[in-house]
Amino acid sequence: MNSHEPPRESPDTRTRPVRTAYARMTASQHDISRADADYQRFRAAYLEVARHEPGHEVALALIGADMDRAHARLQALMGLPRLPFTHEPSTVVRREALRYTEENS
Repeated sequence: MNSHEPPRESPDTRTRPVRTAYARMTASQHDISRADADYQRFRAAYLEVARHEPGHEVALALIGADMDRAHARLQALMGLPRLPFTHEPSTVVRREALRYTEENS
């Protein structure tokens, strides 16, 4: 027996890191798609309320806060930093909704 021969690795030992990385990547993609779906759902709800009931400030504030949190979570999952000078997404969407209602009135 040759004592300089490297120890044999089982096939499972070599592929385990690849499987783990693939599982993490798949889970990450799933988390990002779920966060994006949450953000889009809150955005649609916000636009619906802003267009049809623009005076309902409580609903707009609550949905807007949820939308802002969903947007921040999406950015964090994607690795984007939170910039201090950016507007909250709900503020931008509200301007879009007001512009839409003014144009269609």
